Amino acid sequence: MRNLIPVTILLVLAISAAPQSVPSERTMELEGLTSPVRILTDPWGVSHIYADNQNDLFFAQGFNAARDRLFQLEMWRRRATGTWSEVLGPEALDSDIGARLLRLRQPIEEELRHYHPQGPEIIGSFVRGINAYIEETRRNPEWLPLEFRLLGLQPGLWTPEVVVSRHNGLFRNAGDEVRLARLVRRLGAPKVMELLRFVPSDPRLEAAPGLDLSLIDPEVLELYRASRGSPEFRPQHIVDEALRAQLPPRLRIASRGLGDPFDLGSNNWVIAPHRTFSGRPYMANDPHRRQQIPSLRYFVHLSAPGWDVIGGGEPALPGVSIGHNRHGAWGLTIFSIDQEDLYVYETDPEDTLRYRYKDGWERMRVESETVPVRGQPAETIELRFTRHGPVLHQDLENHRAYALRAAWLEIGTSPYLPSLRFDQARTWEEFRQACAFFLAPSENMIWADRDGNIGWQATGITPLRPNWDGLLPVPGDGRFEWAGYLPVLELPSVFNPPAGHFSSANQNNLPSGYPHRIGFRWTEPFRYGRIEEVLGSKKLLGLGDMKALQHDEYSIPARQLVPLLKGVSSTRPLVGQALSMLLAWDRVLAADSAAAAVYSLWERHLAEEVQKLLVPDPETRELARRLPIGNLIRFLHAPDARLGEDPVEERGNLLISCLGAAVDELAGRFESRDPKDWRYGDARLHHNQLRHPLSEAVNRETRRKLDIGPFPRGGNSFTVNNTNSSDNQTSGASFRVIVDVGEWDRSVATNHPGQSGDPDSPHYRDLAAGWSANRYFPLLYSKARVEAAARLLLTLRPKGHSE
Repeated sequence: MRNLIPVTILLVLAISAAPQSVPSERTMELEGLTSPVRILTDPWGVSHIYADNQNDLFFAQGFNAARDRLFQLEMWRRRATGTWSEVLGPEALDSDIGARLLRLRQPIEEELRHYHPQGPEIIGSFVRGINAYIEETRRNPEWLPLEFRLLGLQPGLWTPEVVVSRHNGLFRNAGDEVRLARLVRRLGAPKVMELLRFVPSDPRLEAAPGLDLSLIDPEVLELYRASRGSPEFRPQHIVDEALRAQLPPRLRIASRGLGDPFDLGSNNWVIAPHRTFSGRPYMANDPHRRQQIPSLRYFVHLSAPGWDVIGGGEPALPGVSIGHNRHGAWGLTIFSIDQEDLYVYETDPEDTLRYRYKDGWERMRVESETVPVRGQPAETIELRFTRHGPVLHQDLENHRAYALRAAWLEIGTSPYLPSLRFDQARTWEEFRQACAFFLAPSENMIWADRDGNIGWQATGITPLRPNWDGLLPVPGDGRFEWAGYLPVLELPSVFNPPAGHFSSANQNNLPSGYPHRIGFRWTEPFRYGRIEEVLGSKKLLGLGDMKALQHDEYSIPARQLVPLLKGVSSTRPLVGQALSMLLAWDRVLAADSAAAAVYSLWERHLAEEVQKLLVPDPETRELARRLPIGNLIRFLHAPDARLGEDPVEERGNLLISCLGAAVDELAGRFESRDPKDWRYGDARLHHNQLRHPLSEAVNRETRRKLDIGPFPRGGNSFTVNNTNSSDNQTSGASFRVIVDVGEWDRSVATNHPGQSGDPDSPHYRDLAAGWSANRYFPLLYSKARVEAAARLLLTLRPKGHSE
């Protein structure tokens, strides 16, 4: 009998012998280029840009970003310039006023040069590239994505000032100051300290002498919030009546759950080579931001003399903020520095432009601007400023003014732009020096390089407050002034830690005894705890371990809460069945798990009921938001008299009554009292449904084209796979990257729902199903691998260029 070659070998031989697929090709001639640029797009929509010089490289990055994300860029531009009223009418006026009030007012040349020694040239080239594509759409209107046609809108041209806008940054904590001021007034500082979570402990939460907390209400921050909110599109904004929604837009009601702004965060970690099977470092990062269409982040590969960097950034910014070059890889998570303060002034009853400062009066600076408004004459607005910053609100009746002092209005605080310096870093020392320029948002920056080094450097502009902690508003009369800023490199850092890994998940990671009080509002440490459990439990780690950990859905809070059910019982058979399910459950919030469905609603009901015990007044309870789950766990493990005369017995009654409420809710949602029909990851419980910004303004057929999902989801706010704790996953990791340092082509990534923002593009939603199934795509880097995989070759040539 003759020898047979195994089928698998035959398949490998056939594949290797097959000719590589030839990408479709297209050529364009453009003003503004000096040499040809090649843009290769791979099967996952990632563009690999090859240029002969730096200016052409960033021109092409801007051009390509506009080609993929033009409507997203137009939304960014209008938010940055305060011109949404021109499209949406008077309902957007507060947004425009807020955007203009909070606009950067610094010398633009100095601002641009902060981000890179050639910052003006790089950002200028990027802007010219965006504008070159916009000019092409004016000659070819059919290139405009669907959104422009629906709104009858033309994209506007960009300037460097749009790029350096601060409107999309994650900053803190002016909003929390107003909320805490109202809570302290209602409950007193000790009760607020017990109710919420402040770390490090014992911050100063008393109102400053002479500050009347009763005058501070949400109206103070209306312009601030409006400037950072998303535009609301309504049917009347759609120019084609046949495509409009025929019913008024639904009221946007937040999903019931345990969501909290301090759960919005990220995970990252680096692994030293002696801890990996390959002997190479790993860098893993999954930022947890809003889930949206299109995604916030956008992958790109930039290659030119002096540049060879790949990864993700925001499409409106040049460079790459998370990724790798030939030498090392880096990632980020939020490091919770308090960068804002709300100042309260006494104003002159006879002259509202005068405010008290020290022993006299100072006069506000006033700027007038004209805002175009759709459907009515333009509005002339007056913007006012104190020595501390823009005036957000004036209370004429009580003679008070409120201004924002924001560290992010200083030179060099445009979010993520200093990443341009990371993109060329070759060593830990160069990376750390680049960190000195990274002022906003405040971040945990991690690094891993080909020499086997790993490290962490906290970054961010840090106000020094000599006589208060920044948690409450303070008088603006000169008693509460910043004493400058802490040098970035005096923030904590680690280089080659003995454990062979470093991780962060927005938890308090200030070293014990750290001398500077920089912030007190950090994410609860459950994601971090789980990451450390996994990384510390294995001697050697592989790429598969990195993937599994990014999608890990084990719940440490469940491990703390479920054992409390031992010894309790119920006379209701279905509740008894649910009780048995939970006690036998593996504590993994898997999408296909019935026990996870039971646990998720039981946890919600427990938090709600304990919150009622601790804060009986409904209005105050709503102001306090949800009870931190760590406080819930501590209260239930050590119940007190607020539960009743026998706290332990009453705790058992509470646990079982909340379980009964959870079971009844599940039976209603799934229209079944059989637990076999319940699933945690279901459109009726925990899912991801992406709504396009125009979704509620258009008819059903168009909406189906724009919206994406629903997808089943596991996890919650406290699992490494952070899918938040609301019914619909509105935040969490859409963008993920795992870098195999040195073997760059083995790196993998996700970007939900796709690379393109154009609903007619094949890359609008092509990554969504893989993301939902926890699959990655290869993040190709070597030129040979990119060329072999490319589906499209776009060559950009200078106008009039000849071969």
